[in-house]
Amino acid sequence: MRAVVYQGIHDVAVREVPDATIKEPTDVVIRVTSSAICGSDLHMYDGRPEPPPGMIMGHEPLGVIEQVGSAVWRVTAGMRVVVPTHLFCGVCYNCARGFTASCMRVREDGLGAAYGYAGMGDYPGAWAELLRVPFADANCVPVHGTPGDDREDDFVLLADAFVTGWHATQLARVSAGDTVAVFGAGAVGLLAAYSSVLRGAAVVFSVDRVPERLAMAKALGAMPIDFTQGDPVELIIEHRRSMGLPLAEKPLIGTDVVIDAVGFQALDRADVSRESADQVISDAARLVNPNGRLGIVGVYPVSDPRAPEDAGIDGALGVPWGRFFGKGVSIGFGRTNDRQYTALLRDLVTAGRAHPGAIVSHHGTLEDAPALLAEFRRREHGVVKAVLRPQA
Repeated sequence: MRAVVYQGIHDVAVREVPDATIKEPTDVVIRVTSSAICGSDLHMYDGRPEPPPGMIMGHEPLGVIEQVGSAVWRVTAGMRVVVPTHLFCGVCYNCARGFTASCMRVREDGLGAAYGYAGMGDYPGAWAELLRVPFADANCVPVHGTPGDDREDDFVLLADAFVTGWHATQLARVSAGDTVAVFGAGAVGLLAAYSSVLRGAAVVFSVDRVPERLAMAKALGAMPIDFTQGDPVELIIEHRRSMGLPLAEKPLIGTDVVIDAVGFQALDRADVSRESADQVISDAARLVNPNGRLGIVGVYPVSDPRAPEDAGIDGALGVPWGRFFGKGVSIGFGRTNDRQYTALLRDLVTAGRAHPGAIVSHHGTLEDAPALLAEFRRREHGVVKAVLRPQA
Protein backbone atom coordinates (compact mmCIF):
# COMPACT_ATOMS: atom_id res chain seq x y z
CA MET A 1 0.00 0.00 0.00
CA ARG A 2 1.02 3.63 -0.36
CA ALA A 3 1.66 5.71 2.75
CA VAL A 4 3.27 8.98 3.82
CA VAL A 5 6.36 8.27 5.93
CA TYR A 6 8.64 10.46 8.01
CA GLN A 7 12.22 10.64 6.66
CA GLY A 8 13.67 13.52 8.65
CA ILE A 9 12.94 17.05 9.82
CA HIS A 10 10.77 18.77 7.19
CA ASP A 11 11.06 15.69 5.01
CA VAL A 12 8.17 13.29 4.35
CA ALA A 13 7.53 11.17 1.28
CA VAL A 14 5.06 8.70 -0.19
CA ARG A 15 6.41 5.16 -0.16
CA GLU A 16 5.20 1.64 -0.85
CA VAL A 17 4.98 -0.16 2.49
CA PRO A 18 3.55 -3.54 3.56
CA ASP A 19 -0.23 -3.64 3.70
CA ALA A 20 -1.91 -3.21 7.07
CA THR A 21 -3.21 -6.59 8.21
CA ILE A 22 -5.11 -8.24 11.05
CA LYS A 23 -2.73 -9.09 13.90
CA GLU A 24 -5.16 -9.83 16.73
CA PRO A 25 -8.69 -11.28 16.71
CA THR A 26 -10.00 -7.94 17.97
CA ASP A 27 -8.55 -5.98 14.99
CA VAL A 28 -10.13 -4.65 11.84
CA VAL A 29 -8.46 -3.12 8.79
CA ILE A 30 -10.11 -0.12 7.18
CA ARG A 31 -9.60 1.34 3.73
CA VAL A 32 -8.99 5.01 4.46
CA THR A 33 -11.15 7.43 2.46
CA SER A 34 -10.07 10.62 4.26
CA SER A 35 -7.25 11.44 6.67
CA ALA A 36 -6.70 14.96 7.95
CA ILE A 37 -3.49 16.88 8.63
CA CYS A 38 -3.26 18.18 12.20
CA GLY A 39 -1.19 20.83 13.94
CA SER A 40 0.27 18.03 16.06
CA ASP A 41 1.70 16.57 12.86
CA LEU A 42 3.62 19.81 12.43
CA HIS A 43 5.27 19.28 15.82
CA MET A 44 6.76 16.03 14.53
CA TYR A 45 7.47 17.53 11.12
CA ASP A 46 9.65 20.01 13.04
CA GLY A 47 11.23 17.17 15.05
CA ARG A 48 9.50 18.19 18.30
CA PRO A 49 9.26 15.28 19.10
CA GLU A 50 11.07 13.54 16.27
CA PRO A 51 9.53 10.30 14.96
CA PRO A 52 11.65 7.32 13.94
CA PRO A 53 12.49 7.37 10.22
CA GLY A 54 10.00 5.33 8.24
CA MET A 55 7.07 5.92 10.62
CA ILE A 56 3.75 6.28 8.82
CA MET A 57 2.22 9.58 9.92
CA GLY A 58 -1.35 10.73 10.45
CA HIS A 59 -3.95 10.18 13.15
CA GLU A 60 -7.33 11.42 11.86
CA PRO A 61 -8.89 8.64 9.74
CA LEU A 62 -12.29 7.96 8.20
CA GLY A 63 -12.87 4.88 6.09
CA VAL A 64 -14.66 1.63 5.36
CA ILE A 65 -13.97 -1.67 7.11
CA GLU A 66 -12.42 -4.25 4.77
CA GLN A 67 -11.14 -7.01 7.08
CA VAL A 68 -12.60 -8.13 10.41
CA GLY A 69 -10.93 -10.15 13.16
CA SER A 70 -12.65 -13.26 14.49
CA ALA A 71 -13.41 -11.71 17.90
CA VAL A 72 -15.01 -8.50 16.57
CA TRP A 73 -18.79 -8.42 16.97
CA ARG A 74 -20.01 -4.79 17.04
CA VAL A 75 -18.82 -3.71 13.59
CA THR A 76 -18.77 -5.58 10.29
CA ALA A 77 -17.11 -5.43 6.88
CA GLY A 78 -18.51 -2.66 4.70
CA MET A 79 -19.29 -0.30 7.57
CA ARG A 80 -18.21 3.30 7.24
CA VAL A 81 -16.40 4.31 10.43
CA VAL A 82 -14.43 7.17 11.94
CA VAL A 83 -11.54 6.17 14.20
CA PRO A 84 -10.59 8.38 17.18
CA THR A 85 -6.97 9.52 17.40
CA HIS A 86 -6.34 8.04 20.85
CA LEU A 87 -6.76 4.29 20.62
CA PHE A 88 -7.80 2.39 23.71
CA CYS A 89 -8.89 -1.03 24.93
CA GLY A 90 -12.26 0.01 26.33
CA VAL A 91 -12.17 -2.26 29.39
CA CYS A 92 -9.19 -1.33 31.60
CA TYR A 93 -9.68 0.61 34.83
CA ASN A 94 -9.24 4.01 33.16
CA CYS A 95 -11.27 3.21 30.04
CA ALA A 96 -14.14 1.86 32.13
CA ARG A 97 -14.33 5.26 33.86
CA GLY A 98 -14.33 7.13 30.55
CA PHE A 99 -10.66 8.18 30.59
CA THR A 100 -9.83 6.57 27.26
CA ALA A 101 -6.83 8.86 26.60
CA SER A 102 -5.17 7.16 29.59
CA CYS A 103 -5.77 3.55 28.56
CA MET A 104 -3.54 1.21 30.57
CA ARG A 105 -3.22 -1.58 27.99
CA VAL A 106 -2.23 -0.01 24.67
CA ARG A 107 1.31 1.06 25.56
CA GLU A 108 3.85 -0.61 27.83
CA ASP A 109 5.82 2.55 28.62
CA GLY A 110 2.95 4.86 29.51
CA LEU A 111 -0.75 5.62 29.42
CA GLY A 112 -2.67 6.00 26.19
CA ALA A 113 -1.60 5.66 22.57
CA ALA A 114 -2.17 7.26 19.18
CA TYR A 115 -1.72 6.38 15.53
CA GLY A 116 1.34 7.75 13.77
CA TYR A 117 2.57 9.71 16.76
CA ALA A 118 6.11 9.70 18.17
CA GLY A 119 6.29 8.36 21.70
CA MET A 120 2.67 7.18 21.72
CA GLY A 121 3.09 3.51 20.88
CA ASP A 122 4.01 1.46 17.83
CA TYR A 123 0.88 2.12 15.79
CA PRO A 124 1.36 3.03 12.11
CA GLY A 125 -0.49 6.16 11.06
CA ALA A 126 -3.44 6.95 8.86
CA TRP A 127 -1.87 8.80 5.93
CA ALA A 128 -2.12 5.53 4.11
CA GLU A 129 -4.46 3.48 1.98
CA LEU A 130 -5.10 0.98 4.77
CA LEU A 131 -5.08 1.20 8.57
CA ARG A 132 -5.10 -1.50 11.23
CA VAL A 133 -7.46 -0.61 14.10
CA PRO A 134 -6.85 -2.57 17.34
CA PHE A 135 -9.70 -3.16 19.79
CA ALA A 136 -12.04 -2.38 16.93
CA ASP A 137 -15.28 -2.75 18.85
CA ALA A 138 -14.19 0.11 21.10
CA ASN A 139 -12.39 2.25 18.53
CA CYS A 140 -14.61 2.17 15.45
CA VAL A 141 -17.47 4.69 15.46
CA PRO A 142 -20.03 3.90 12.73
CA VAL A 143 -21.26 6.87 10.69
CA HIS A 144 -24.01 7.22 8.12
CA GLY A 145 -23.70 7.70 4.38
CA THR A 146 -21.21 6.65 1.77
CA PRO A 147 -17.59 7.64 1.11
CA GLY A 148 -17.19 10.97 -0.61
CA ASP A 149 -20.65 12.27 0.27
CA ASP A 150 -21.40 15.79 1.49
CA ARG A 151 -20.51 14.85 5.09
CA GLU A 152 -17.09 13.33 4.39
CA ASP A 153 -15.29 16.39 5.78
CA ASP A 154 -17.64 16.66 8.76
CA PHE A 155 -17.14 13.04 9.74
CA VAL A 156 -13.34 12.93 9.35
CA LEU A 157 -13.08 15.79 11.86
CA LEU A 158 -14.69 13.52 14.45
CA ALA A 159 -11.38 11.65 14.56
CA ASP A 160 -9.69 14.52 16.38
CA ALA A 161 -10.21 18.22 15.63
CA PHE A 162 -13.93 18.60 16.40
CA VAL A 163 -13.71 16.27 19.37
CA THR A 164 -10.71 18.14 20.79
CA GLY A 165 -12.39 21.50 20.24
CA TRP A 166 -15.45 20.24 22.09
CA HIS A 167 -13.23 18.78 24.81
CA ALA A 168 -11.80 22.27 25.38
CA THR A 169 -15.27 23.63 26.04
CA GLN A 170 -16.00 20.72 28.35
CA LEU A 171 -12.81 21.32 30.33
CA ALA A 172 -13.78 24.98 30.69
CA ARG A 173 -17.47 24.20 31.31
CA VAL A 174 -18.71 26.59 28.63
CA SER A 175 -22.42 27.22 29.05
CA ALA A 176 -25.15 29.49 27.70
CA GLY A 177 -24.41 33.18 28.15
CA ASP A 178 -20.67 32.81 28.76
CA THR A 179 -18.07 35.11 27.27
CA VAL A 180 -15.25 33.04 25.77
CA ALA A 181 -11.80 33.85 24.38
CA VAL A 182 -10.05 31.19 22.30
CA PHE A 183 -6.34 31.70 21.70
CA GLY A 184 -5.31 30.03 18.46
CA ALA A 185 -7.42 29.67 15.31
CA GLY A 186 -5.95 26.52 13.91
CA ALA A 187 -8.39 23.67 13.36
CA VAL A 188 -8.81 22.88 17.07
CA GLY A 189 -9.07 26.55 18.06
CA LEU A 190 -11.65 27.21 15.36
CA LEU A 191 -13.69 24.22 16.44
CA ALA A 192 -13.37 25.19 20.10
CA ALA A 193 -14.83 28.57 19.14
CA TYR A 194 -17.52 26.84 17.06
CA SER A 195 -18.28 24.45 19.92
CA SER A 196 -18.65 27.44 22.25
CA VAL A 197 -21.18 28.93 19.83
CA LEU A 198 -23.05 25.60 19.69
CA ARG A 199 -23.16 25.55 23.49
CA GLY A 200 -24.78 28.98 23.61
CA ALA A 201 -21.91 31.33 24.49
CA ALA A 202 -22.98 34.97 24.33
CA VAL A 203 -19.79 36.12 22.61
CA VAL A 204 -16.70 34.25 21.45
CA PHE A 205 -13.38 35.92 20.64
CA SER A 206 -10.86 34.15 18.39
CA VAL A 207 -7.23 35.29 18.72
CA ASP A 208 -4.75 34.65 15.92
CA ARG A 209 -2.74 36.52 13.30
CA VAL A 210 -3.40 34.57 10.07
CA PRO A 211 -6.01 36.40 7.95
CA GLU A 212 -7.58 33.24 6.53
CA ARG A 213 -8.01 31.76 9.99
CA LEU A 214 -9.52 34.94 11.38
CA ALA A 215 -11.94 35.15 8.45
CA MET A 216 -12.99 31.56 9.08
CA ALA A 217 -13.50 32.29 12.79
CA LYS A 218 -15.83 35.15 11.85
CA ALA A 219 -17.76 32.87 9.50
CA LEU A 220 -18.23 30.41 12.38
CA GLY A 221 -19.76 33.09 14.60
CA ALA A 222 -16.71 34.29 16.55
CA MET A 223 -15.21 37.77 16.76
CA PRO A 224 -11.70 37.79 15.25
CA ILE A 225 -8.87 39.42 17.22
CA ASP A 226 -5.62 39.97 15.31
CA PHE A 227 -2.83 40.04 17.89
CA THR A 228 -0.50 41.82 15.47
CA GLN A 229 -2.79 44.85 15.83
CA GLY A 230 -2.21 45.16 19.58
CA ASP A 231 -2.26 43.34 22.89
CA PRO A 232 -5.16 40.86 22.45
CA VAL A 233 -6.10 41.10 26.12
CA GLU A 234 -6.50 44.87 25.84
CA LEU A 235 -8.35 44.55 22.52
CA ILE A 236 -10.85 42.14 24.06
CA ILE A 237 -11.26 44.27 27.18
CA GLU A 238 -11.82 47.33 24.99
CA HIS A 239 -14.56 45.50 23.14
CA ARG A 240 -16.14 44.30 26.38
CA ARG A 241 -16.24 47.90 27.67
CA SER A 242 -17.80 49.09 24.43
CA MET A 243 -20.68 46.67 24.95
CA GLY A 244 -21.86 48.74 27.91
CA LEU A 245 -21.78 46.36 30.84
CA PRO A 246 -24.30 46.94 33.65
CA LEU A 247 -22.88 49.01 36.51
CA ALA A 248 -22.56 46.08 38.92
CA GLU A 249 -20.69 44.02 36.28
CA LYS A 250 -18.19 46.64 35.14
CA PRO A 251 -15.27 45.02 37.01
CA LEU A 252 -15.86 41.85 34.96
CA ILE A 253 -14.33 43.23 31.79
CA GLY A 254 -12.44 40.05 30.90
CA THR A 255 -14.04 36.79 29.81
CA ASP A 256 -15.65 34.00 31.78
CA VAL A 257 -13.67 31.41 29.86
CA VAL A 258 -10.26 31.33 28.19
CA ILE A 259 -9.26 28.40 25.96
CA ASP A 260 -5.63 27.75 25.02
CA ALA A 261 -5.56 26.02 21.65
CA VAL A 262 -1.95 26.99 20.92
CA GLY A 263 0.35 25.18 23.33
CA PHE A 264 4.11 25.20 23.62
CA GLN A 265 4.87 26.77 20.23
CA ALA A 266 3.08 30.03 21.02
CA LEU A 267 4.66 33.11 19.45
CA ASP A 268 6.10 36.02 21.37
CA ARG A 269 3.85 39.00 20.61
CA ALA A 270 6.78 41.39 20.89
CA ASP A 271 8.65 39.45 18.20
CA VAL A 272 6.59 36.91 16.24
CA SER A 273 9.77 35.41 14.81
CA ARG A 274 10.41 33.95 18.28
CA GLU A 275 8.53 31.44 20.39
CA SER A 276 7.35 32.13 23.92
CA ALA A 277 5.89 28.96 25.37
CA ASP A 278 4.14 30.73 28.24
CA GLN A 279 2.68 33.61 26.20
CA VAL A 280 -0.89 32.30 26.08
CA ILE A 281 -0.88 31.18 29.72
CA SER A 282 0.24 34.68 30.76
CA ASP A 283 -2.43 36.32 28.61
CA ALA A 284 -5.08 33.97 30.02
CA ALA A 285 -4.17 34.96 33.58
CA ARG A 286 -4.67 38.62 32.72
CA LEU A 287 -7.90 38.14 30.76
CA VAL A 288 -9.94 35.58 32.66
CA ASN A 289 -12.54 37.00 35.05
CA PRO A 290 -12.52 36.19 38.78
CA ASN A 291 -13.99 32.72 39.30
CA GLY A 292 -13.55 32.04 35.59
CA ARG A 293 -12.41 28.86 33.86
CA LEU A 294 -9.41 27.97 31.73
CA GLY A 295 -9.39 25.04 29.30
CA ILE A 296 -6.03 23.96 27.84
CA VAL A 297 -5.91 21.66 24.82
CA GLY A 298 -2.81 23.11 23.17
CA VAL A 299 0.00 20.57 23.43
CA TYR A 300 2.64 20.95 26.17
CA PRO A 301 5.27 18.18 25.97
CA VAL A 302 7.08 16.64 28.90
CA SER A 303 10.30 17.84 27.28
CA ASP A 304 11.26 19.74 24.15
CA PRO A 305 14.90 19.12 23.22
CA ARG A 306 14.62 21.50 20.27
CA ALA A 307 13.16 24.37 22.29
CA PRO A 308 14.70 27.67 21.18
CA GLU A 309 17.26 29.14 23.54
CA ASP A 310 16.64 26.27 25.98
CA ALA A 311 13.25 27.77 26.90
CA GLY A 312 10.92 25.06 28.13
CA ILE A 313 13.38 22.28 27.30
CA ASP A 314 12.25 20.29 30.34
CA GLY A 315 8.56 21.10 29.91
CA ALA A 316 8.65 23.71 32.69
CA LEU A 317 6.93 27.07 32.17
CA GLY A 318 6.66 30.29 34.13
CA VAL A 319 2.97 30.05 35.06
CA PRO A 320 1.41 32.97 37.03
CA TRP A 321 -0.13 30.72 39.66
CA GLY A 322 -0.56 33.61 42.10
CA ARG A 323 -2.86 35.48 39.74
CA PHE A 324 -4.87 32.34 38.96
CA PHE A 325 -5.15 31.55 42.67
CA GLY A 326 -6.17 35.08 43.57
CA LYS A 327 -8.92 35.01 40.96
CA GLY A 328 -10.14 31.57 41.99
CA VAL A 329 -9.75 30.23 38.45
CA SER A 330 -10.62 26.61 37.63
CA ILE A 331 -8.16 25.01 35.19
CA GLY A 332 -8.68 21.88 33.13
CA PHE A 333 -6.24 20.42 30.63
CA GLY A 334 -5.01 17.25 29.01
CA ARG A 335 -5.52 14.91 26.08
CA THR A 336 -9.00 14.23 24.78
CA ASN A 337 -11.01 11.28 26.06
CA ASP A 338 -12.42 10.90 22.56
CA ARG A 339 -15.13 8.34 23.18
CA GLN A 340 -16.87 10.58 25.69
CA TYR A 341 -17.83 12.80 22.77
CA THR A 342 -17.65 11.02 19.40
CA ALA A 343 -21.17 9.59 19.33
CA LEU A 344 -22.68 12.85 20.60
CA LEU A 345 -20.89 14.95 17.99
CA ARG A 346 -21.57 12.41 15.23
CA ASP A 347 -25.28 12.70 15.99
CA LEU A 348 -25.11 16.51 15.88
CA VAL A 349 -23.54 16.24 12.42
CA THR A 350 -26.05 13.63 11.27
CA ALA A 351 -28.95 15.80 12.46
CA GLY A 352 -27.57 18.78 10.56
CA ARG A 353 -26.93 20.78 13.73
CA ALA A 354 -23.14 20.88 13.36
CA HIS A 355 -20.95 21.34 10.28
CA PRO A 356 -17.31 21.15 11.43
CA GLY A 357 -16.17 20.41 7.88
CA ALA A 358 -16.66 24.11 7.12
CA ILE A 359 -13.08 24.68 8.32
CA VAL A 360 -11.56 22.34 5.69
CA SER A 361 -9.70 24.58 3.26
CA HIS A 362 -7.75 22.09 1.13
CA HIS A 363 -7.99 18.54 -0.21
CA GLY A 364 -5.24 16.46 -1.71
CA THR A 365 -3.95 12.99 -2.46
CA LEU A 366 -1.20 11.24 -0.51
CA GLU A 367 1.24 12.63 -3.05
CA ASP A 368 0.18 16.15 -2.08
CA ALA A 369 1.05 15.61 1.59
CA PRO A 370 4.66 16.93 1.47
CA ALA A 371 3.62 20.20 -0.19
CA LEU A 372 0.53 20.67 2.01
CA LEU A 373 2.59 20.11 5.17
CA ALA A 374 5.18 22.65 4.08
CA GLU A 375 2.51 25.23 3.20
CA PHE A 376 0.63 24.54 6.44
CA ARG A 377 3.80 25.04 8.47
CA ARG A 378 4.55 28.36 6.74
CA ARG A 379 0.87 29.46 6.96
CA GLU A 380 0.88 29.88 3.19
CA HIS A 381 -1.83 29.70 0.54
CA GLY A 382 -4.62 29.77 3.09
CA VAL A 383 -4.06 26.24 4.37
CA VAL A 384 -6.18 26.05 7.53
CA LYS A 385 -7.21 22.38 7.54
CA ALA A 386 -6.16 19.96 4.82
CA VAL A 387 -7.67 16.53 4.22
CA LEU A 388 -5.92 13.79 2.27
CA ARG A 389 -7.92 11.38 0.11
CA PRO A 390 -5.74 8.23 -0.15
CA GLN A 391 -8.03 6.58 -2.71
CA ALA A 392 -8.00 9.57 -5.08
